[in-house]
Amino acid sequence: MLRPADLLPLGTLGLRSRTARALLSGLGIAIGIASIVAVLGVTRSSQSHVLAQLDRLGTNLLTVASGVEQDGAEEPLPGTAAPMIGMLPAVRSVAPTARLDAVTVYRNDRVPQGRTGGLAVRACDASLLGTLDGALRTGTFLDDGRYPVTVLGAQAAAVLGIDDVADGPRVWLGGHWYTVVGILDPFPLAPEIDRSALVSFASAADLLGYDGVASRIYLRADPDHVADVAAVLHRAANPEEPSRVQVGRPSDALAAQLEVKEAGAGLFLGLGAIALLVGAIGIANVMVISVLERRTEIGLRRALGATRGHVATQFVTESLVLSTIGGVAGIAIGVVVTFAIAADHGWAVLVPPAAVWGAFAVSLTAGAVAGLYPALRAARIPPTDALRTV
Repeated sequence: MLRPADLLPLGTLGLRSRTARALLSGLGIAIGIASIVAVLGVTRSSQSHVLAQLDRLGTNLLTVASGVEQDGAEEPLPGTAAPMIGMLPAVRSVAPTARLDAVTVYRNDRVPQGRTGGLAVRACDASLLGTLDGALRTGTFLDDGRYPVTVLGAQAAAVLGIDDVADGPRVWLGGHWYTVVGILDPFPLAPEIDRSALVSFASAADLLGYDGVASRIYLRADPDHVADVAAVLHRAANPEEPSRVQVGRPSDALAAQLEVKEAGAGLFLGLGAIALLVGAIGIANVMVISVLERRTEIGLRRALGATRGHVATQFVTESLVLSTIGGVAGIAIGVVVTFAIAADHGWAVLVPPAAVWGAFAVSLTAGAVAGLYPALRAARIPPTDALRTV
């Protein structure tokens, strides 16, 4: 009879005698399991980061514009657009802005014209920071004064080489020297602000030829009525030509990222499944070779009284041990890869427990299936035929 305590020593006999081949065959299982765990872990960590951004930034930010011309200029909205939008009952705050298309900003007055670095100049008021739920990296924000001061978006500050406002740095803006009084943190939902130098409406009117018409309006709506507000913004912004108004919801871009990540995860999971299948085939191949090499051992054990079930159990156990080693190694590799990628991107590490236990179960299943045919083949070898090879 075959005692349960004898299964592990007997089942690992072939692995211990052929260690290098066993490790190489288990590597296929390890690669497949590592791929599955890493894909699920990285995807979940990335999704968690995007969802945290959505929770922090909110999904109730809407933008109103009147289109963008081919050269990047923004068409003006009617002068009544911002007041009319502010009168809507479900609108919490409104922040009109205007891109000053004929105005450029440079680090100094020696920079050749046209080398703008992709930066823009926008006029706004103090309501912009609160409406976008933004923050200052350093300095202060604009007030409604007429002083030649500017606040730089995160990307604009980097392009202009300004990271501190303590010494009152100045930039050449629209043919005038403007003092930089603040630098903003990045706005994930308003990248056009990141690339802009902001000035007050009063200063823009006095020094930069601003005509008082907004070209882009940001607003925060009641979270429970975002769709209702979006449906009436076209007519509220431009009653005469509502079709010319473009209404956007910046958070939709982050939501689209989640869908793209899920689609990409499905692709990589498929590749991981293929690697796992290749690993299972490798184990089956190794087990078949092991059966052929150990015919004498099988015949001797049968002659000494081992049943077919004992022989089959021995080889199934060997396959399960091999797949378990590969599965555990694959899980460890997948977790390490997840930690490395999440740390590099600044994400919170999140490895779903279901991915770990599921991957372990899949590796055991693959090992059992891969070892079944070799085990049955070994069990069917007649003792007399096996002993003839002695």
